[in-house]
Amino acid sequence: MKLEITADLCDGLDLVFSALPHKASAEACIPLLEQNIKVVDISADFRLKQADVYTQWYGVEHPDPTYLEEAVYGLTELNRDAVSDARLVANPGCYPTSAILALTPAVQNGWIGGDIIVDSKSGVSGAGRSLSMTTHFSEVNENVMAYSVNGHRHLPEISQELDAVADQPVNLTFLTHLIPMTRGILSSCYAPLRPDIRVRQMYKDFYADNAFVQVTDTPPQTKQTLGNNYCLVHPVVDSRTNRLIVISCLDNLVKGAAGQAVQNMNLMCGFPEAMSLDALAVYP
Repeated sequence: MKLEITADLCDGLDLVFSALPHKASAEACIPLLEQNIKVVDISADFRLKQADVYTQWYGVEHPDPTYLEEAVYGLTELNRDAVSDARLVANPGCYPTSAILALTPAVQNGWIGGDIIVDSKSGVSGAGRSLSMTTHFSEVNENVMAYSVNGHRHLPEISQELDAVADQPVNLTFLTHLIPMTRGILSSCYAPLRPDIRVRQMYKDFYADNAFVQVTDTPPQTKQTLGNNYCLVHPVVDSRTNRLIVISCLDNLVKGAAGQAVQNMNLMCGFPEAMSLDALAVYP
């Protein structure tokens, strides 16, 4: 059933979070925007800039592609000024948040070239609450599986944002795995590296003014981000192959979804960016 957005429903609203399924979310957001209400959309409906790419990966026509150009991609650390001025923010996906934050310093500065590989692992809550054979306890417990091997829906999102950062197309391989835990994402990213790059210090300098991205001296673990809004990033160089390895870690339900949405809302409404994000309840 399509959600009806009436003037009475919009009265007194400053901002709305939409976490509806794709297409339904856009159908709900557009009337809100027409009433000049700010929107943070947590679905995928406004993340991709090309309507045909959206249709290819999500299997439906976009309700109104004219809004795709206006939407600001809400990876706060990289688009802070644009988010602050936006009325429509597309909250990034959980996998893209981990991959893009891991790779942007290297891609933007031209430190890496050739093939980029992103190997990501997610807890079961990343699949949402709808039941399927692969999310039953007996299927997930004591089991690890790769999925969407021929292409995950988040691939074009990661490619789009890294292409923009690089100002040219990047050659990206993205593979996802389901692991037997409730929440958390660990992404391992690999790419050939230019010589003589002091990677760790350069990453620390890049994220120095970003409270929710921490560059770590040891590889991060998913329990370190459980229930918080941090993305932990650990860059290291394989000296044998001169390959950059970046490990990133976050909670898919916080920095990968709701926490980042609140972070974006804070900027859109002129609040302190970290407001209400320092003490969060954990469920599930």
